Amino acid sequence: MNPITGLLAALGAVSAFFVTGWTVMARASKQKFQSPSAVQVGVGAFTNFFDTLGIGSYASTTAIFRLFRMVDDRVIPGTLNVGHTLPTVVQTFIYTSIIPVDVPTLFSMIGASILGAWLGAGVVARWPKRNVQIGMGIALLVAAGLMLMTQLKLFPGGGDALGVTGFKFVIAVAVNFFLGALMTLGIGLYAPCMILVSLLGMNPKAAFPIMMGSCAFLMPTGSIRFIREQSYHMRASLGLALGGIPGVLLAAYIVKELPLDTVRWLVIAVVVYTSISMLWSSRASAVPVATTSPVLPQFQQSPFANREQSPD
Repeated sequence: MNPITGLLAALGAVSAFFVTGWTVMARASKQKFQSPSAVQVGVGAFTNFFDTLGIGSYASTTAIFRLFRMVDDRVIPGTLNVGHTLPTVVQTFIYTSIIPVDVPTLFSMIGASILGAWLGAGVVARWPKRNVQIGMGIALLVAAGLMLMTQLKLFPGGGDALGVTGFKFVIAVAVNFFLGALMTLGIGLYAPCMILVSLLGMNPKAAFPIMMGSCAFLMPTGSIRFIREQSYHMRASLGLALGGIPGVLLAAYIVKELPLDTVRWLVIAVVVYTSISMLWSSRASAVPVATTSPVLPQFQQSPFANREQSPD
């Protein structure tokens, strides 16, 4: 069997496991099932449409969630990972099989990102609201910086290699492990993975199967931990998934490309604003050290939070 065919078959199995696990744990939760609203589905379609065209979905979704107060800050990372998983899997099936890359490099970097996501999700899912606000505020600033580098064409040029060996291989695996962990906090893997691949002298096109494959495998892995900890907004996640898949198909097969320079500048501005807003909110949610439970009252009072989710 062709290794890429085997990889996609494994991805299909992982995706089926994710859907089954999500269904079983959602039924076992205390929350009564509610279908996502048209707005939540629209957010999924909008963000994944532009993600497929190269804008990215995590930062833009976070900005929309905060602007319209749709999701409590504490559960935004879990909601992003759970909701964008299936649209990302669809993107991976579309693009991974058409771009060549060294198989050992591809498989090793994907494996490292999965492990990073599994460990990272276990930490972030238990974070209190203020830690999430600080972490996501910083992550969004990083994301805005990477978007700015893209706009100004400051990425390294890369080389012609389709894989790496020796010390470069160790660096590639180690950094992708770290990027997988950061995905669970809400910073996308695409741009930093592109920089990594280019710095290591690889052909930038080789980054596409690496970054898409990494995301498609690590997101179900990390998402299961968020779901198990009930550290996500169920309705919003369903909306991202249900709207996101047709958004990906529309962008990939019908629109294919758009002049996005103006859109990217707008996204950068919105992401910077959202980051500052998130960090400012973390100051407001700070409490005296003597307070024993700083997060629970705020989380329970939020009208946008899933009431079955535990804050700890």
